[in-house]
Amino acid sequence: MTTLLWLKAFHVIFMVAWFAGIFYLPRLFVNHAETTNQDIAEHLKGMEKRLLYFVTPFGVLTIALGIALIYHYGMAWFAASHWLHAKLTLVVLLVAYHLYCFKLVRIFREDKNTRSGRFYRIFNEVPVLALFAIVILVYVKPF
Repeated sequence: MTTLLWLKAFHVIFMVAWFAGIFYLPRLFVNHAETTNQDIAEHLKGMEKRLLYFVTPFGVLTIALGIALIYHYGMAWFAASHWLHAKLTLVVLLVAYHLYCFKLVRIFREDKNTRSGRFYRIFNEVPVLALFAIVILVYVKPF
């Protein structure tokens, strides 16, 4: 039981750190898309890259600990936990979102961005909605 609690605790800790990064990175994209100052744009390029590379291990650790939790509970539990299947679908979408951020960092680095600050404001809401859904799935277990 103690191992399970430690796995859960660190899963949540790394998830919070991961989400902090994927909440903030698109805000940097908003600022980058809206600036006309080249010095600020260069500064934002560095911030975007450092933040993305800083939070990526948190995402990896969140997923690794989630897999460890599934292993600890067992395959029978996994098969019966339909709420978890929905959660994992959202996690896969978040991973795709995270990987797309690598592409966006490259686009900004190469000065090839064509999207507006408004696009990135909307883009910034995706992980917020995912977080709401994931927390509800984990704690309410609606199905």
